[in-house]
Amino acid sequence: MSRAENKADRLLKMEMLLLNHPEGLTQAQIARRLGVDRSVIHRNLPDFERLYPTVLREDGRICLDRSAYLIKIALSLNEAVAVHLAARLMATRMDRHNPHAASALRKLGVALEKLAPRISKHVRISADVMDEADQRQDPNFLRALEILTIAWAEERKTQIWYRKENGQISEYFFAPYLIEPYAIGQTVYGIGYCEPPGALRTFKVERIERIEMTQINYSIPEDFSPVDLFKHAWGIWFTDGEPVEVVLKFSPRVAQRVGETRWHRSEQVAVQQDGSLLWRARIAEPQEMMPWIRGWGADCEVLQPESLRKTLEQEVRKLVEVYQLSWSETIQ
Repeated sequence: MSRAENKADRLLKMEMLLLNHPEGLTQAQIARRLGVDRSVIHRNLPDFERLYPTVLREDGRICLDRSAYLIKIALSLNEAVAVHLAARLMATRMDRHNPHAASALRKLGVALEKLAPRISKHVRISADVMDEADQRQDPNFLRALEILTIAWAEERKTQIWYRKENGQISEYFFAPYLIEPYAIGQTVYGIGYCEPPGALRTFKVERIERIEMTQINYSIPEDFSPVDLFKHAWGIWFTDGEPVEVVLKFSPRVAQRVGETRWHRSEQVAVQQDGSLLWRARIAEPQEMMPWIRGWGADCEVLQPESLRKTLEQEVRKLVEVYQLSWSETIQ
């Protein structure tokens, strides 16, 4: 193997090493792992920095800049379209401008240009739509999402100042385990270990007033499973308690539409003799279903739990007051 081939192979090995060590490595540590003299790594470092985005920390450790590192991936046509559909769904359900999503779609469009020019054009149009001026500009949201992403990738804790619903600002150390979109609320949540109180918590990214990266590392527990966490969630709300059985009755008018979609992994449906549909599922926090239930209007009746039914009854009474109707008018 020539000297140039040795060097190219060494640069690839350095890349793999730093990918596997997000905390970074010193030149001596890299040299020891590659079985070469430290001076060799020192000579190769300028070439490595030209090929890969790097960061030199104050303690001398070399890290890959994961926010600028280009991920290499090869997709089939169907896989590429699946990514496009996922990005389009995000674009239609999130109101804030995300230039990273638009850039990713634009790259996908260019990559498809020779293979499928018609699809390529549509993908690039989708990217332009995501960049349009009517998207809500929120630099603070974007910065919070970017820092959470890097913290998640490098397993480093963040310090956040979070605005609660009552307007109070509280300060936490937060170790992200997961970043999860929430279509119902057109938003994004960070889920992870929070201090205080020393437990798993969920934070709405839009409410993060300020966020700073720390040098404190953490490890996501081996038994942490997003699938198990959201097993009974309707969307993003989870609980340590037992899930609640929700039973709904849908009128014959919408029964077919309801039955065409699987709304929850635990759901069971049964068509009744009158054409109505009985729907049941075990839900962590039934209150999270309220927007969906409201959307069906009078075509959906809550049978269980009683607390959820009472909530709907109270809302109906308020609607009667808001629209200044008499009860006799509501049953005409």
